[in-house]
Amino acid sequence: MKILCKLMLIICSINSIITQAQTNYPQNYFRNPLNIPMQLAANFGAVRTNHFHMGLDLRTNSQENLSVVAAADGYVSRIKVERYGFGNAVYITHPNGYTTVYAHLNKYFDKLEEYVKERQYKEEKWEQDITFQPGQFPVTKGQLIALSGNTGGSAGPHLHFEIRNTKTEECLNPLLFGFAIPDSVAPIISGLYWYDRRFSTYEPGANGVSVKKAGNTYTADIVRVNSPTISFGIKAVDKANQGFNLGIYQAELLMDGKLIYGFSIDKVSYDDTRYLNGCIDYTKFIRDKIGIQHLSTLPGMKLQNYSIPNLSGIINLQDEDVHNIEIVLKDVKGNTSRLITKVQFNKEGSQVFSTAKAVLPNDGKTIASENAEIGFSKNAVYDAVNFNMYEKPDADAASNAIVLNSPYIPVHDNYTLKIRPNRKLTKEEKDKVVVSLNYGSDTDVIKGKWNGDQAEGQFNRLGTAKLILDNSLPSVFSGWKDGAVINGGTLLLKGNTKIGDIVSFRAELDGKWLRFARVKDDFIYVFDEKCPKGSGEHTLKVTTVNTAGNTNTQTFTFQR
Repeated sequence: MKILCKLMLIICSINSIITQAQTNYPQNYFRNPLNIPMQLAANFGAVRTNHFHMGLDLRTNSQENLSVVAAADGYVSRIKVERYGFGNAVYITHPNGYTTVYAHLNKYFDKLEEYVKERQYKEEKWEQDITFQPGQFPVTKGQLIALSGNTGGSAGPHLHFEIRNTKTEECLNPLLFGFAIPDSVAPIISGLYWYDRRFSTYEPGANGVSVKKAGNTYTADIVRVNSPTISFGIKAVDKANQGFNLGIYQAELLMDGKLIYGFSIDKVSYDDTRYLNGCIDYTKFIRDKIGIQHLSTLPGMKLQNYSIPNLSGIINLQDEDVHNIEIVLKDVKGNTSRLITKVQFNKEGSQVFSTAKAVLPNDGKTIASENAEIGFSKNAVYDAVNFNMYEKPDADAASNAIVLNSPYIPVHDNYTLKIRPNRKLTKEEKDKVVVSLNYGSDTDVIKGKWNGDQAEGQFNRLGTAKLILDNSLPSVFSGWKDGAVINGGTLLLKGNTKIGDIVSFRAELDGKWLRFARVKDDFIYVFDEKCPKGSGEHTLKVTTVNTAGNTNTQTFTFQR
């Protein structure tokens, strides 16, 4: 009976925290930024690669060019135009201390579009980040500000919508502001995991436990562990009534009726969003595409306003008794799921792990091999890492391949990597060397810089690195024959470079800069007054530069 009373008090306290969080923000001040009902494709705090999702992804019925309107009175305080990230974005500052952000847009409203275009031609630069004064572009609630799209890092047509604290620039959970989004579905639990915490969550990693469902209550057989110090993780998703998989808003872990850990995702800054990697099982997420959120705090995880202070979630089993475990998951609407199980320590089979090569949280370290060196800051890792670094020959590279532990272990900030080439290079060759890092799913290539006889670069993922001598030229492919008549609305140039990226692109039409937008690896010009129909023959000169600094100039002709 006493345990039940304590449990009810804890639940009432948690419900009070949720209610307080919701009433701390103005309710119904902001309207739906679309003129169709709000339907979520992703929510605030959903797990993404190396970051939390920082707003709401609103469905646009798989269409582009829907009207996007101001969520409240205010003024356009900033716009961004970029290849990845937000693509085209509008920031509106409101008089109540908040800023709303609208991203992946196709086009701004006419006066703003004209201003941005003039700025681009004046600076001869497509990418822009412009701030405005309050009187330049005032807007009223419901006013058209843009057309929705699929620009930047978007994988399909939608509107990304954020609410930020104007002063701190923290992103706030928009669902705490009272938007009318139907949600009667409780979080769905599909897995329970436990971790041996005597050394690190990375070794030996997650131990899976099967769960059974009965309504919104889940159960698991007794969890017998061979370590006296453990923590739990949960695999779960939330859903609104439309059925998309959403992130978990709030979780609590109780042992024997006592709250020992809890988190809620109310606000996160872009400076801190990478701490997501200390809140999840990164190895499982990157290698196996399985999303597991830790119900404990890793020693290098320093995200503020996320987990309940002074509750670590670390379970110390000093006896071999059976202990009751309850996990409670909630969404913003209060829909609740529970997982109930038991845990017991079994001394048989207990292991001991070596820490000889460990890179530890809050303790910077430099590790070297024969021809390479890696330097970590004190904020580099979230949990202890037994770091394994070695070299292997690579006949196609200008250095040995340097294996930096594993791409399935995260690092929080940039580390410095120095690599010595496998032969003496001339000055001209050094100028064409790039540093390449392959981490399984992708490759990052940077120019780096020379420090004595070593090339130096910075990365924030682990994998296999090497130096590459690149003499190849970047190029663009036009898709039309010289002199062809082009009657369509756009010119498309496909970019290509053998190694790295096209880091610079310049197009001139009859000797004057022409505005091409960059979409992933393509370059697109929308015909306008700079090249009207009936204007005759034109010469287009395109100059591209790749990561290594190799430059190529190509000339095309066409008629309008």
